[in-house]
Amino acid sequence: MELLKNIRLKIGQSILKKRVEKTKRKVFYSNFGKVKKIGITWDASNTHDFTSLSRFCQKMHEKNIEVSIIGYFPGKELPDQYTAVRYLTCLRRKELNFFYVPSTSEANSFVNTRFDVLIDVNFNKIFPLNYLMFLSVAAFKVGLSYSESNDSPFDLMINTKSSPTVENYLDQVVHYLEMINSGENVKDKTGKQIY
Repeated sequence: MELLKNIRLKIGQSILKKRVEKTKRKVFYSNFGKVKKIGITWDASNTHDFTSLSRFCQKMHEKNIEVSIIGYFPGKELPDQYTAVRYLTCLRRKELNFFYVPSTSEANSFVNTRFDVLIDVNFNKIFPLNYLMFLSVAAFKVGLSYSESNDSPFDLMINTKSSPTVENYLDQVVHYLEMINSGENVKDKTGKQIY
């Protein structure tokens, strides 16, 4: 059973690689004051993180920034707190095709929305969320640094020494985006200046 799952996943990754090669995206970020739309990919199996995400959405709403979250929840039934939330869409296993590729109109719409910033809160690198992150046409993508930076879909990588909490991570993301806004030098993990 595990072997079949791994084969299906490998085929899904191959499909993603071919689609990424055909995808064109223009990277753009000027400053946080001009951000109007933020997208978030989130591992929704961590239900305790929902409160932190809700607080983040509220903070951004106060700045007149629209937030859309797409999560992946592996269970059959969504937790009550995830239902009827305007800014949250949750994919479940039944909404993936045989190769673990998201196959809903919501997923397609998310990928084709040109978010000003797309933030990855998929710390375990769950494939359906990686798929959406890699193919998204978002202007600027932010996430935790990958061990293989060549395989990263991110324009800005956050490097942490330990597993961050969602709240601390989102605070760091905003902090770095505001640094870019203020004209301060921002460097990647190799020390190379990004902005």
